[in-house]
Parts: sequence; structure tokens; C-alpha cells
Amino acid sequence: MLSRIGRLFRYDEWANRQALASAAPPRARALMAHVLGTEWLWLSRARRHSSPVPVWPQWSAAECAAQADAVPRAWDGYLETLTEDGLREPVSYVNSKGEAWSSTVEDVLLHVVLHSSYHRGQVAAEVRARGGEPAYTDFIHAVRQGFVE
Repeated sequence: MLSRIGRLFRYDEWANRQALASAAPPRARALMAHVLGTEWLWLSRARRHSSPVPVWPQWSAAECAAQADAVPRAWDGYLETLTEDGLREPVSYVNSKGEAWSSTVEDVLLHVVLHSSYHRGQVAAEVRARGGEPAYTDFIHAVRQGFVE
């Protein structure tokens, strides 16, 4: 399972970079900042720390690019220490509505990738609505082209 999760995170990193490269409209960039900010939030929750950034950070394109470099390295460090048994461990947290929850590490990791994918779809819609060409970030495309092994 860990190797599959690692593969999904490599895809997530690639797809985030592709979407960010097309995210010229302000709303698209704001969505990508949210994707990256939320990845920091979930990583912090998994590590049982406070998040270093807000869920909706106000980042410039350059700041988003820097975070797109930093957050995957942080995830890699976390995933390298994770064991199969660790996937079943609970992560307790309070969501943005103030509600207390507990989820397994595995569910948190899958949520991160799926949440990012959802918002990358919104980025693509925003880019297209503004007359641009959105990034092609389908998982199967990434695999076919050798971007993700």
C-alpha cells in the first residue's frame, strides 16, 4: 500500500506543478494556493503539529511555485518514515468548522490526493473560462507519458 500511496503523491506533485503553470487567472492561482496550503495542513495533522500556513493562503505565483517545491519534499520525508501499521493509526484533529474528528493516516493520505485533484479541476475550468488552455493533469496521461512510474 505504501508504494501505491507514494506513487499517488508523485502524481499529485506533477499535477500540481502542471496546473500551477496554467493558473494565470487570479481565481485559479487562489485555488492552487489552497491546494498547497491544505496539503501543509494535512501533513501537519498527520505529524500531530500545527499547520504553518492558513487553508486559504494569499500567495503570489512565485510563492505558489516555492510551495509546490517545498510541500512534496515534506511529504516525501513523512512517507519515508511511515510503516504499513502506521497507515492504520488514527489522526485526531479539529476541522475548520471547529468539529473534532479522527481519521486513519491512510484515509488522510488518500484525501489529500483526491482533494487536490478536485480543486485542480476547478483550476482547469477557471483557466478555460478565461480563454486559456488548462493543463492536462489526468493520472493516466501522467503514467502514459512517463511522468509517474
